[in-house]
Amino acid sequence: MAEKELIKCSFCGKDKKDVFMMIGGLDGHICDQCVAQAQKIVEEEYKQQTDSKKIQLVKPAEIKKLLDEHIIDQDEAKKIMAVAVYNHYKRVLQKASKTENDDVEIEKSNILLVGETGTGKTLLAQTIAKILNVPFCIADATAFTEAGYVGEDVENVLVRLLQSANYDVASTEKGIVFIDEIDKITRKEGDSPSITRDVGGEGVQQALLKMLEGSVVNVPPQGGRKHPEQKMIAVNTKDILFICGGAFNGIEKKIARRVQSHALGYVRGAEQDDIDRENLLQYISPEDLKSFGLIPEFIGRLPVITYLKPLSKESLKRILTEPKNALIKQYTKLFKIDGVKLTIDKAVLDLIVDKALEYKLGARGLRAICEALLTDAMYETPGDTEVKEFHVTLRYAKDKIQRSSALNRLKAA
Repeated sequence: MAEKELIKCSFCGKDKKDVFMMIGGLDGHICDQCVAQAQKIVEEEYKQQTDSKKIQLVKPAEIKKLLDEHIIDQDEAKKIMAVAVYNHYKRVLQKASKTENDDVEIEKSNILLVGETGTGKTLLAQTIAKILNVPFCIADATAFTEAGYVGEDVENVLVRLLQSANYDVASTEKGIVFIDEIDKITRKEGDSPSITRDVGGEGVQQALLKMLEGSVVNVPPQGGRKHPEQKMIAVNTKDILFICGGAFNGIEKKIARRVQSHALGYVRGAEQDDIDRENLLQYISPEDLKSFGLIPEFIGRLPVITYLKPLSKESLKRILTEPKNALIKQYTKLFKIDGVKLTIDKAVLDLIVDKALEYKLGARGLRAICEALLTDAMYETPGDTEVKEFHVTLRYAKDKIQRSSALNRLKAA
């Protein structure tokens, strides 16, 4: 009896006689009060984890406002994207609270973004996923091949989404997938039959159809066919939003032919003058996408089509300095960590923009030029404790850009 009275809770130290129940383990004991307290902690932690995974449904106007903080211009694309994404997740949440009498089912509306390289297609999709607090992944369509051939299976895109959601299937099934370079999987020119199978073009489009529309896909958690013994994870793509992006180089010619043929003889000259021939992408239609090489079934599963206009000199300059994550702000912070104040002349910003336009890389080209401009300084200043300020002049910038081998390769390309 004396031994039993000596039993104490390993957590709070209370004697057995002072509590209602003492639960024994291999090397210790825990009282009912500590069990109750532990249960509360677990419940609170679980609630926090669950709340963090909840979709934060934001109104279209608010989505547009938040996008404006990170992305310069592209107002039309932002507006269309905001409405499409809001309607998609409104549909998802409506399904979760659906009553038995509600027999109207809203169909999914995937999105196609058309625009030159460096205009912000990936950034748009990435930023929207952050705003809504949903898993997000990027896939490159050029890596995909039809199932059974050398290359990546289309199911592998869901492996990345699973990883983004920490293998939480329920969260994965409400995520966003951005498939870039979608214009690279168009069918081969000509309708005549070929002795070789189009496994990287039309074959990939066919393989993506069911996934885009919504189906249960068996996903290999480790990806690919290298681990045939792995247990598959079933993922329903019905509520996954697919955003496809592509430059569609050369499609302007097809748009121009269509616009011109529709205009001739049917509209007055004044109306023909309304056509903006500098930005024909704004007139893109499913008909143009079909003539470019996308199959009708694939186009039908991307009902929301929007374009991103080429970035002007003024827009590129604003991208350098204005957004929350602007490039100049990033480099200023990098230098500040080493105790160095970075200042750049306004004329240097103009030079960076001019070079980006020259290389035709859009906003992506800005970072390459900034790297060429500041690499030497970022190499030398951390080791020199006497340097407290680094000022970039136009003369210095021209010299560094001219000597940069990386930029010379870009120019040659």
